[in-house]
Amino acid sequence: MTDIKSMTLTELTDHIAGMGEPAFRARQLYQWMHAKCVSSLDDMTNIPKSLKARLRETEETNTDSSNSVDITCLKPIEVRQSADGTRKYLFELADSNLIESVLMRYKYGNTVCVSSQVGCRMGCRFCASTLGGLTRNLTPAEILDQIYRITNDINERISHIVVMGMGEPLDNYDNVIRFLNLIISEEGYNLSRRNITVSTCGLTGRIRDLADEGLGITLAISLHAPNDELRRTIMPIAEKYTIAEIAESAAYFFEKTGRRITFEYALSRGVNDTDECATELARLCRDLGAHVNLIPVNPVTERGYEPSGADRVSAFKNKLEKQGINVTIRRELGQDIDGACGQLRNRHGR
Repeated sequence: MTDIKSMTLTELTDHIAGMGEPAFRARQLYQWMHAKCVSSLDDMTNIPKSLKARLRETEETNTDSSNSVDITCLKPIEVRQSADGTRKYLFELADSNLIESVLMRYKYGNTVCVSSQVGCRMGCRFCASTLGGLTRNLTPAEILDQIYRITNDINERISHIVVMGMGEPLDNYDNVIRFLNLIISEEGYNLSRRNITVSTCGLTGRIRDLADEGLGITLAISLHAPNDELRRTIMPIAEKYTIAEIAESAAYFFEKTGRRITFEYALSRGVNDTDECATELARLCRDLGAHVNLIPVNPVTERGYEPSGADRVSAFKNKLEKQGINVTIRRELGQDIDGACGQLRNRHGR
């Protein structure tokens, strides 16, 4: 079957033209899927029944199946509502794998954190997503449909997207780039590229590739330690890429895009929250003009890391600010609903 939700409008137009249909039908299909976020052909009221029938052709009907299409639609298995307004979604894919998405409500709009892989192979010590390793990459349509299902569930538009759910986005590079181009498409969801953040644990070559794409999005780098020795105890990827190499790729990204880098820094009690760590981090950020987003780490039973206390978080922030670093503290959202990446999926054992 042909995954038409992962197609660009040009590709879809060529596909529909190959069926002998007029080009405007492709635009109609595209808008139904990406602007109106419908879940099936049945919802597309201005598509002729004859075309719908051709698009539904399968081998089981003993007809030509070359036109048969798949309109990816994720199945919500569980939705948890937090006291702070956060919603955690557990979606089932067509192959029965599970992924997670999170809706976070802010004064400036609705933000959705999407997954890019089933599982993850990066092995970060504090993250539940990596516990079972990597199962597979998500298709562009599977990443998109997390946003579309949540849009329909809350009957509100999503204004911001962060690609920092399950998986390492730059480890699924081609599919994530296609997803980004689809979500910013003016004929589709038409999300502002300035409202999109992609997070990586530091795949330096791919950071440079992303800079060259010219997408105008924000890059967040999961740093979590100010020096290589400490980072290697937290993030296995640090064995391959040094902080110096990450800094070089971050500088390249800024040079090519003009977009300031954000360093994500998950504060763990007694691990990376000392004044000495803050001083080292400030030195790195000052050279790059980077913003720091402090995150009290979500406690994950299987990992053993505990969040730094409020006083320590505040002291760490103050230490950075006194050295001229722009710092924010991420609100602690969804702890009562297994808000950390991978937690809810692991509860279901797949």
